[in-house]
Amino acid sequence: MANQVPQRMSAVEISQPGGPEALQMTTRDVPRPRPGEVLIKVSHAGVNRPDCLQRRGFYPAPEGASDLPGLEVSGEVVMLGDGVDRSELGKRVCALVSGGGYAQYCLARPEHCLPVPENLSMAEAAALPETLFTVWHNVFQRGYARDGEVLLIHGGTSGIGTAAIKLAKLFDLTVIVTCGTDEKCAAAQKIGADHAINYKSEDFSARALEITDGRGCDLILDMVAGSYTQRNLDCLAEDGRVVVIATLGGLSSEINMMKLMVRRQSITGSTMRARSNVFKGLVADELFREVWPLVEQGELRPQMDRIFALRDAAASHARMEAGEHIGKIVLQVSGD
Repeated sequence: MANQVPQRMSAVEISQPGGPEALQMTTRDVPRPRPGEVLIKVSHAGVNRPDCLQRRGFYPAPEGASDLPGLEVSGEVVMLGDGVDRSELGKRVCALVSGGGYAQYCLARPEHCLPVPENLSMAEAAALPETLFTVWHNVFQRGYARDGEVLLIHGGTSGIGTAAIKLAKLFDLTVIVTCGTDEKCAAAQKIGADHAINYKSEDFSARALEITDGRGCDLILDMVAGSYTQRNLDCLAEDGRVVVIATLGGLSSEINMMKLMVRRQSITGSTMRARSNVFKGLVADELFREVWPLVEQGELRPQMDRIFALRDAAASHARMEAGEHIGKIVLQVSGD
């Protein structure tokens, strides 16, 4: 199979920091897997907000990673690096990668790959890794979510938000989300949210307290930070946890520490891209055990928004930054 891999490939690169138009088609050498890596012939690649931040110059690739955007792919393993088990060759997989997804071929670690079941399209498969790794680690591992608890998700119709809704409901959580329009609130409830708050027309903190009869939420998945932080704490239950995964509202927050101490609340946060290969492999192992059976049985599917051709990557970024999408945006590189 290795002799079928070409020397050159089409890819989308960031020509210079800037708007969506900075994404340009190019031709690159096909990367060769280093020890412990596999080469994936990419079928589809997920589009995520960190890709937009990287394009604008705010989220550089980690050392040793491809400078091409793209943090998740689906496809077929077509070449192995030294030390990789021969059984990996030819597998249909989806993978969390550190970069390079917007291309016909992409390097990955086999321990960061998950098998694509026959009943899952490759487009859907590409929409799963980044969101599931992020939601599982932040809601369940870092946020200690337990069945019966109340989870508040900001950005309920984003790729992360829709995945968090679906996963939380499968694990028996009550889900409240915030969205920017009544239409998006309705869409989030159709996806599975128990309650949806239009943050532009309602005070989400007061409304969350009302929904929970004054008790507050046990866990909040926050993509906003900034001025939201104290408002999150105001509607957080005793011993509640806030997990921050993005800072769309600003890098700094001012909070009342006495209120936090009295109510024994916790604030934490994380990013996934810069974590070690070992750490990501451990998350993948837990996903394979706890979540992947739900994917294989058809109980868990990503909420798909729109599929763009690789050459239209700029349009996919424009759609994401306009906030029009509901669920995952994916690029079709080849295949179904």
